[in-house]
Amino acid sequence: MQRHVTIIGGGVIGLSSAHALVRAGHCVTLIDAHVEVARETSHANGGQLSYRYVAPLADSGVPLQAIKWLLAGNEAPLRLRPRLAPSQWRWMTQFLAACHQRTHRASAAQMLALALHSQQIMTQWRVQDALEEFAWQQRGKLVIHRDSAALDRAAAARVAPQDQQVLDARQCIALESSLIHQQPHLSGGIFSASDETADCHAFCQALERKLQASGRYTRLASTRVAPLSAHDGRIAHLELTRADGRRERHAVDTLIIAAGNHATELVRPLGIRLSLQPLKGYSLTLPLPADTPKTAAPRISVTDAARKVVYADLDTRKSRQLRVAAMVDIGHRESDSFHPALDEKRIAALRQLASETFPDAGDFSQATPWAGLRPSTPKGPPILGRPQQAGRPDNLWLNVGHGSLGFTLACASGDLIARAISHETRPGTLLDTLPDHLAEQLGF
Repeated sequence: MQRHVTIIGGGVIGLSSAHALVRAGHCVTLIDAHVEVARETSHANGGQLSYRYVAPLADSGVPLQAIKWLLAGNEAPLRLRPRLAPSQWRWMTQFLAACHQRTHRASAAQMLALALHSQQIMTQWRVQDALEEFAWQQRGKLVIHRDSAALDRAAAARVAPQDQQVLDARQCIALESSLIHQQPHLSGGIFSASDETADCHAFCQALERKLQASGRYTRLASTRVAPLSAHDGRIAHLELTRADGRRERHAVDTLIIAAGNHATELVRPLGIRLSLQPLKGYSLTLPLPADTPKTAAPRISVTDAARKVVYADLDTRKSRQLRVAAMVDIGHRESDSFHPALDEKRIAALRQLASETFPDAGDFSQATPWAGLRPSTPKGPPILGRPQQAGRPDNLWLNVGHGSLGFTLACASGDLIARAISHETRPGTLLDTLPDHLAEQLGF
């Protein structure tokens, strides 16, 4: 049965949900606060589609490591800024409770299964729907290690040894010649040939072009949604405020919240408490000339494991860019989370790290900086499905909390929620519907 589905949120999660629903024959109205799609967390993220590197942040060794990071200054991968906010402390308490091996393995298995399904769906959409111009490449991913003990631990923890090749320093440089300047510091790396890179913002634009061509898609741009209300167990309408200040009602059949961090306030009046924390991350985008030498900038995706910095070559027929992303700040202070402020000291530290790693790539002082707020759950897996609270509205679905893996997990999340709406899946988390063998075959 064809449905009319309203989606709140115009990032990669909302657009992937919309695309999956339109493919399934439904009509979609997407509501977003911005003029264009993908203006928040999806705008300039790391660009890596690391389907086999989706382990959650919460792990047994993280609390001790975090203490060391907190003393490391602006280059620290993680920084905590405590606030007098009960929501932050609740999230931190739940996060620390999840920092043990059993919870980590269970969460990692869910996220890995979702990621592998996402890679399959991404392939279907690219090929069958002829998505283009979003800098997609499958050149693989190389995770470099500067410490031999860390390399040994990473090698032992591989989830897909058949696709994760352990290399020594010489082999790493042979594979990616731009790492030549790091030769004295490298112990080796792990290369996954099937991982991918792409431009998330361009992917969102490509999805919307297909949606607009379908004739079953409408976007209400520059539109804010008031916190939700329900009557008789359903959400009948949304209260909207348009860019010119006009207020209007939008009738709802089925509703998906894909609004990232904004979801918390939207559903609070319904008695639904979402444990989401906006984890702030940073990126740089450096334009690369077409004749950039191979020894200057990486062609494959590179992750510096010790420094927690990722590098992705975003190359289209029109332009080539190097995306550099890193860092997690816990404790977002800005009152307007639509436009998180840039921390110039963090940006300066990121410029320095990139310059040290790839000194010939270009002038990183001219790279465009960006900051985004990644909506994260304490355990790691996203909130995907109908709300679990008693008395929840029958026509409400959630697709939020993907953290730093929104682009990686978006296609699967959209596909699963579209399948559930199409086939009236029972209430509950859709992560439980993933085939068990996807995780079991990889040793979880």
